[in-house]
Amino acid sequence: MNIIEVKDLKKSYEDGETPTIALAGVTFNVRKGEFLAIMGPSGSGKSTLLHLLGLLDEPTSGNYHFNGKDTSKYSGNEIAGLRNREVGFVFQAFNLLPRTTVLENAKLPLVYSEIPEREWNDRAMKAIESVGLGNRAGHQPSELSGGEKQRAAIARALVTDPEIIFADEPTGNLDSKSGRNVMSILQKLNEKDGRTIILITHETATAEHAERIIHLMDGAIESDEKVTNRLSADSDYVK
Repeated sequence: MNIIEVKDLKKSYEDGETPTIALAGVTFNVRKGEFLAIMGPSGSGKSTLLHLLGLLDEPTSGNYHFNGKDTSKYSGNEIAGLRNREVGFVFQAFNLLPRTTVLENAKLPLVYSEIPEREWNDRAMKAIESVGLGNRAGHQPSELSGGEKQRAAIARALVTDPEIIFADEPTGNLDSKSGRNVMSILQKLNEKDGRTIILITHETATAEHAERIIHLMDGAIESDEKVTNRLSADSDYVK
């Protein structure tokens, strides 16, 4: 079953008299439990596509079905609720609150959820422990390494138990070992938990943790191929 179905999706921005075309009409599906990487150079449209798929922005035209439902039929409140329940985000810059502990950062999405407050601590700790940061739950971001910050961000993305995780250049600010560690965590979430992962990256080695790679060029799909030599999830993983 497909979790995402996209048909002729386009996005343009008004820039004086001539609109800037960010997506020129892309069509593809993502099945539930798939790990998809989207690659392309700067300006290819990959971040624009992630924002559309993650319900952070609306397309100029085209169709986007999420779990079989046309997203254009949702109200703003319904989109916000869907984004909170079903979607988790991991960004290159971590986006952690600086003077707040890992535990409090992980609990943030729960504030806007329908999950009872009495469950927040347990849910957050479970997510933190799942990424190997149980002993750092009381630390603030300034006390963490780059890799630990990204693991804290993954824990925050997991806390509402979303069906799909969007990771936008999650290794971009990390050294190579920390980057492999983060990708190993994402791959284990896909392989063991059946979580759908959509990864944005410009790094081939990072993309090869996925099952499939879509290459974008100038807002269009240049290729859409299976990964034949997928990297292992076990290398350099720190418990």
